Amino acid sequence: MEGSLKGKTIIITGGSSGIGAAAAKALSGKGAEVIITGRSQQTKVIAEEIGSSYFIVDYSRFSEIRNFAQSLLDKYPHIDVLVNNVGGIIPERRITPDGHEMTFQVNHLSGFLLTSLLRKRLEESKAVVINTSSGAHLYGRMDFDDLESEKDYNAMRVYANSKMMNILHAMEITKRFRNVSAVSFHPGGVATSFAREFSGFMKFIYSSPFKGAYLISPLKGANTLLWLIDGRPVQDWMPGGYYYKRKPGRKNRQVTPAAALRLWEVSAKLTGSETQQL
Repeated sequence: MEGSLKGKTIIITGGSSGIGAAAAKALSGKGAEVIITGRSQQTKVIAEEIGSSYFIVDYSRFSEIRNFAQSLLDKYPHIDVLVNNVGGIIPERRITPDGHEMTFQVNHLSGFLLTSLLRKRLEESKAVVINTSSGAHLYGRMDFDDLESEKDYNAMRVYANSKMMNILHAMEITKRFRNVSAVSFHPGGVATSFAREFSGFMKFIYSSPFKGAYLISPLKGANTLLWLIDGRPVQDWMPGGYYYKRKPGRKNRQVTPAAALRLWEVSAKLTGSETQQL
């Protein structure tokens, strides 16, 4: 990264580990005011280590997203960057307290709701919204008639579909929000606790003592994210785009403007954010 980020307010959800924590540390070192979220009290420890503020937020509960959004609006008069970075993969189908399939809500709907609730502040700040997607989205087959995966649950496919949603969400933000540029990116295969709930081959890949031979460090995974934050929309990257290693990434054929519009309309209804703004 180049230059100082002093005076910039940057929110990184899911910033208590992995690429989120690595990016938060680098951005704090550049003078930015960084706010991270996490699910446990360990988030406080990480925040103190990297010099950031923090909030404990459970993305499986819309009520906590709404409280978080209100807290941000009360405390921060401008938001320069919002990084929707929360995400994970779940072995079996689970339902959240809000009645949605867990991966669908945690990886997409809650980030959608947060972004919608912050819309006015983001527009006033001429902010950048960055969604953490994944190259796994290429293997998705999204069925708009079964977004809750009731018919056939396959953990990897459901995860891939949610990562495709992250791309579609960024595309539509760019069209709908005034003065806001949104973008998505693939960090690469990062050595994190990504598959902590799995057993077998998936667990072996992410817990093997040799994972450094085929997985990159969180800081390397955050490289494109830091570049997007440091760069200028239009001049350095295109709003609505999807990037990998600082270049346009290959996209699933289902990633279309029509799909982005349809997903937005469905998500707005499911989160109750059609007319709701704090």
